Amino acid sequence: MATTDDGRTIDLSRDEPGRRYLATVDGKVVGEAEFMLTPDLIVFTHTEISGAFEGQGVGSALVRWALDDARARGYQVVPSCPFVRAFIGRHSQEYGDLVRRSASA
Repeated sequence: MATTDDGRTIDLSRDEPGRRYLATVDGKVVGEAEFMLTPDLIVFTHTEISGAFEGQGVGSALVRWALDDARARGYQVVPSCPFVRAFIGRHSQEYGDLVRRSASA
């Protein structure tokens, strides 16, 4: 279970029709990570956290949950979003294997 720095529960979910992962606190959406899908890839395009929740751990909890979900679904990840890319960079031991490498690499 994820919590904010001040101890409130962060509810995490996947909004399939909206193509986004959501972070909700006290029943209000406070963060989202948008994505696009192909048969074998999930491309994270944008992450946004409500200003009141920046620095509270919401973004990290959301991206961690989204990456774990991507792994469980068998997707490789393309981190086009700078926040997701930076998170993977900070947690490369845990998530680096998910990142799709280009065919020329």
